[in-house]
Amino acid sequence: MKRQLIAGMITALLVAGHALAAEPVKIGMITTLSTKAGYLGEEIRDGFQLAIDQEGGRLGGVPVALLVDDDGRKPERARQIADRFIKRDGVKIMTGIVFSNVAIAVVPKVVRQEVIYVSANAGPSLLAGKGCHENYFNVAYQNDNLDEVVGRYVTDAGFKNVYLLAPNYPAGKDHLGGFKRYYEGAIAGEVYTKLGQSDYAAEIAALRAARPDGVFFFLPGGMGINFLKQYAQAGLNRTIPVFGPAFSFDERLLQAVKDAAIGVKNGSQWCHDLDNPANRQFVAAFKKAYGRTPTLYASQGYDAARLIGSALKQAGGNVDGLDALRNAIRRADFATVRGKFSFSANQHPVQDIYIREVVKDAGGHYTNRTVEAVFKDHANVYVEECKLK
Repeated sequence: MKRQLIAGMITALLVAGHALAAEPVKIGMITTLSTKAGYLGEEIRDGFQLAIDQEGGRLGGVPVALLVDDDGRKPERARQIADRFIKRDGVKIMTGIVFSNVAIAVVPKVVRQEVIYVSANAGPSLLAGKGCHENYFNVAYQNDNLDEVVGRYVTDAGFKNVYLLAPNYPAGKDHLGGFKRYYEGAIAGEVYTKLGQSDYAAEIAALRAARPDGVFFFLPGGMGINFLKQYAQAGLNRTIPVFGPAFSFDERLLQAVKDAAIGVKNGSQWCHDLDNPANRQFVAAFKKAYGRTPTLYASQGYDAARLIGSALKQAGGNVDGLDALRNAIRRADFATVRGKFSFSANQHPVQDIYIREVVKDAGGHYTNRTVEAVFKDHANVYVEECKLK
């Protein structure tokens, strides 16, 4: 009996020692850290890293190593990083891409190589519909969602003639398409600009001449900063209200455009003032760690990490056989900063979507406040195109 007890203790110690000596699960993050849009990737990275730091280098109790590289907003560069992560580093889970054109160039090849991709931002219609895949999950949104809610809100608010503006790339078309799906008025103009454009003088002149009663635009990062500043300099912000998805009104962008954005309504699935335990904890921890209010992108990075952590825990840290990991991700058994969250059949979020308003708080900071939830348990229109079993 004594020998059995000793043998059992030795076995337990060997198992524990093996667990301690096990290599951490490598997670590859391809994101945009340079160009004027570089802060978007920083936010995703910082939100994701916060979740790891809160668990002392683990997610779901499983040791992880986050490998991060900058795609420079270039699809070819992102493909090279993905190949290196998979072939050299043995990565089985990837995340982080900001821009939809980069995601379309990278994700299909990645998931065919038995790698799980969890999107913390880009949600192009192609990957939600005919290009869906069992190894692809989106924890953020489907591109159209945050525009659909604005289309509904603008219609209900009585706007009859709206001018549309977005960059000429897949997400730009998705976003304007989403707005038009729920907007019932006339279109005063629909303009697609160069991705990364900084001078909008010609577009603003054409917009002024069209005399719309409102403007809806999708211009994330530096593009949105430049447009809003130039729009205000032209004096149009006093006569023609602007609307857009949250990407054009994130917390860091607002500090650059300041008063030019006050009063603007924008669509989002998240805001720092959402009153649920997970969000209160996240916002406080992010501010303490980084000294700033988190953006939508940071919240998505954090939720991506928490989702992956929940799956790693359920799969016992095993990323070699993907069936268990996929099934665990589909369960979405984690405390999201959005309050509630589930996956639709095409592995994109089902969630509430809000209208926010840009305000200046008591401390003089420019921020968003939640106005109302326009959609409850909202999914996406591409589910029927996706043939996942």
